[in-house]
Amino acid sequence: MRRLILAFQFLTRLPLPAVAAQADDFAASIRWFPAVGIVIGLLVTAAAWAGTMIGDWVGALAALAVWTWITGALHLDGLGDIADAAGAAHKGKDDILAVLRDPHAGSFAIVAIMMQLIAKLVLLHHLIMTDALFALAPIPFAARIAPLCWARWLPPLHEGLGSRFRHAVRTIDLIVWALVLIATTVMLSLSLSLLPFATLVWGLWIRRRIGGISGDGHGAGIELTETALLLAAAIASALT
Repeated sequence: MRRLILAFQFLTRLPLPAVAAQADDFAASIRWFPAVGIVIGLLVTAAAWAGTMIGDWVGALAALAVWTWITGALHLDGLGDIADAAGAAHKGKDDILAVLRDPHAGSFAIVAIMMQLIAKLVLLHHLIMTDALFALAPIPFAARIAPLCWARWLPPLHEGLGSRFRHAVRTIDLIVWALVLIATTVMLSLSLSLLPFATLVWGLWIRRRIGGISGDGHGAGIELTETALLLAAAIASALT
């Protein structure tokens, strides 16, 4: 329970009681990231549904606002940092790390974050228009399975919490969440079957372009995986 609470505190802004924890507990909290995604998905879907009482675009905006608020824009920050770092990747690893440590947002970061928000807003509107909100709820859950795979598969870019995730993810964690994903895919939305492909593509790209995984890499990957799954759900809803 302690590690579950830590996962919620790390990934969301939901008010939760303080808990005493060791460094290993923070690393092991990654095992609960998908569970946090379940709650995020339910709250975002509820916001979308409530907003549609006024209008479809209001529903999409409400969902996006809650999605951004509940995560504290944590993953968007990671996306911006990785976008800036990718622009400096040709200069070498030292420059990449310097960019990731820089608290300022460059032009690449601003454009990437804007495009991400616009993409999510448009795709959310499409799901509302096609009465496919049921496909929205499991997307944050599915996207937060991917970091467990990246932590085990990719080399850490630098020392930090992201590097400790690597030793915290167990084989049983991957098996359990994979089974839950399969069941959710069958029962709710076949579009979730895109997750392994999206996970693989991001892992290959960030390893080749950046050199390894970090907290920013996990955050950016979650954001882009969510958008990929939204797109898959939108395409599926258009074809049915």
